[in-house]
Amino acid sequence: MKKTSFIGGIKENFPSGLVVFLVALPLCLGIALASGAPPLSGVIAGIVGGLVVGCISNSNISVSGPAAGLTAIVLTAITDLGAFELFLCAGIIAGIIQLVLGFVRAGSISNYFPNNVIEGMLAAIGIIIILKQIPHAMGFDKDYEGHESIFDNGLNFGYFTELLGAVHAGAIVVTLVSVGILIAWDRIPALKRMKVLPGALVAVVAGILLNEAFKLSGSALAISTQHLVSLPVPQSLDDFKNLVTMPDFSGFTNTKVWIVGATIAIVASIETLLCIEASDRLDKQRRITDTNLELKAQGIGNLVSSFIGGLPMTSVVVRSSANANAGATSKLSAMIHGVLLLVCVLTIPFILNLIPLATLAAVLILVGYKLAKPATFKHFWHLGKFQFIPFVATVVAVVATDLLKGVGIGLAISVFYILQGNMKRAYYLSREKLDDADEINIKLAEEVSFLNKAAIKKTLKNIKPNSTVTIDARGTSYIATDVLEMIQDFANIRAKEEDINVELLGFKTSYKDYETDEDSHILVTHRRAM
Repeated sequence: MKKTSFIGGIKENFPSGLVVFLVALPLCLGIALASGAPPLSGVIAGIVGGLVVGCISNSNISVSGPAAGLTAIVLTAITDLGAFELFLCAGIIAGIIQLVLGFVRAGSISNYFPNNVIEGMLAAIGIIIILKQIPHAMGFDKDYEGHESIFDNGLNFGYFTELLGAVHAGAIVVTLVSVGILIAWDRIPALKRMKVLPGALVAVVAGILLNEAFKLSGSALAISTQHLVSLPVPQSLDDFKNLVTMPDFSGFTNTKVWIVGATIAIVASIETLLCIEASDRLDKQRRITDTNLELKAQGIGNLVSSFIGGLPMTSVVVRSSANANAGATSKLSAMIHGVLLLVCVLTIPFILNLIPLATLAAVLILVGYKLAKPATFKHFWHLGKFQFIPFVATVVAVVATDLLKGVGIGLAISVFYILQGNMKRAYYLSREKLDDADEINIKLAEEVSFLNKAAIKKTLKNIKPNSTVTIDARGTSYIATDVLEMIQDFANIRAKEEDINVELLGFKTSYKDYETDEDSHILVTHRRAM
């Protein structure tokens, strides 16, 4: 692999870092508002996620920051504890627990997430991004950024009526212009090669200039302040000092704080591991992240964020997918996004506050489309129902509920199909229909557990009299005792009664661990069949 210098790496990853910065800014603010926390706490978490976690983690694509999946936990915790300063102690506890999880190598759990479930999660996130950004694209911003489910406000017709009544023509114009610029930058080769000037930045600048032109002309298309990015603008040194909230360390004596901390640690760790698996799949170079190091990085990130007044964080799919789609090649992209958040929030918040949410919605809608494009659904359809059904179930469940519940449902369905497949594949018949078979070859799989008992029992039951049956266990390393006993009963009792000629192959091992029957070729074990 070609090595890139540090300066070369910055040049290569600056455009993607800029795109992630533009995507992360409204998300950080929206998640803070949805969590009932100070607006800047989300931005602080985004800065720490970029600079601290980005520096420690060896994930080349994932980006960390405040997570939509934690909003409900954070909102409830702040309300129950009565103060954001007390909640910050829970963030510190969560960070410590994540560090411990990293050291005990709990990150290996990510190896058990099936690819169809991870891809289903990504497609679902894409659909959610599109559905949640359509209102912003139309100039309706009642709903905060950062909600994970599209049904947060309940499925009611009043919401849709209000949405249609609040459509703003200026926001739609800005959205269409922004989408046009982004598509042009993605499709036209000459523009696509302009890495230093990413399409997202051009779209944002165009959105600002277009809206300012509407304002200067007194047009009804002008987008009002409530539909723009909203950052606090410090006016003095005291204002800068007040941006940081310190934790109230008396919270460490509060049992509720410890429970909240443990809850955040578990949920944040699972979401992070899911995102890391997804990010590694989005990485064009297919590099593998050390998940145990990632848990340690997240733990340190949550410690730092909580000490300076930030929300708890995870590795986040939306930002990570935007990072991958923008062409990121290393973790420098995540670090650049953190630097841009820090510098811009401190120096030019008044300029950032001119950005229409509609133009940022356009950026996210295209990110969502790339995650949930029809080609992905076609790919899993062609792989067969055992891959397609868990994939679609995960998509539907994540969209209808939230990320963790949806992935849990997808995993459950995948396990069901694995067990079903295992039961069916415990043996292979030389002919499909036993009714027409005079000679039957049953080849047992490598492992035959109690789950296979029903299928094998049904097959043996349907074998007609005067048949010739060969049961081949030469490629089998394990057979459950109850399955062995069932085969022994078939060979020693029923086969003799119905003149069935049975030949047993591969049922051999040391006599030390087996009991034998003098009239049978089969050896019954309580351990293994060799």
